[in-house]
Amino acid sequence: MMEREATSPFLFVGCIELQEILGKEAENEKELADLLDEVPLDSIYYHTHSYFLRHPFVAGLYPSDFATWVAVQVRDHILGERLAVVDPFDFANLTVLREEVLSIVDDHLSRMAIVPRVVFGEPFYFKQSRIVEVSTGLEVRTLTGFRNALADVDASAIYFHLLEARMRLNRREGDFSVWLRECLQMPELADAIGMINPYLGSLEQLRSKLLTTCDVFLKREGGR
Repeated sequence: MMEREATSPFLFVGCIELQEILGKEAENEKELADLLDEVPLDSIYYHTHSYFLRHPFVAGLYPSDFATWVAVQVRDHILGERLAVVDPFDFANLTVLREEVLSIVDDHLSRMAIVPRVVFGEPFYFKQSRIVEVSTGLEVRTLTGFRNALADVDASAIYFHLLEARMRLNRREGDFSVWLRECLQMPELADAIGMINPYLGSLEQLRSKLLTTCDVFLKREGGR
């Protein structure tokens, strides 16, 4: 049986991250809160979303720089756990995400007799970044081609099309789901891809979930 073809191809785009140190650092949680309220939103993005681009193979214990710093450097595991459950993809924009992170830190500090600080660890260095698109040369028109390209493409392309697309580019469904729905006419698969939570695991774990989902639908369509 001939496999269905998309009305237009999917072009895989990878990315690289250009980092910038802001020259702002915190040595205790009060300073962290003050600077959270002050730094550009791009810095909030860097320390929450693009964390995943810098850790493509293994998911960290605390999947954000803020949670990691208070847990590892300040050794405040209670605040680390509270910040770790903040899923940045649950928020409509970075302003709301900043308010939530700041609210958690402020609430935690209001219950503390002294401000937790770094004793033997490193300060928190605020950074921001710019994502630069990189062409992969991969172009597909069928689900089999899409699945095989997903298996081989650089992990940065998965980041770009699923995570970068949602927040900075305001494509809330992610590029994969949009193409599957609108160009390949596979709304059920688009919904299944859209249900995968990118916050739970590394980019490679995310790739595995995408491949498994595609394989289910390929088998159903008689492609595998």
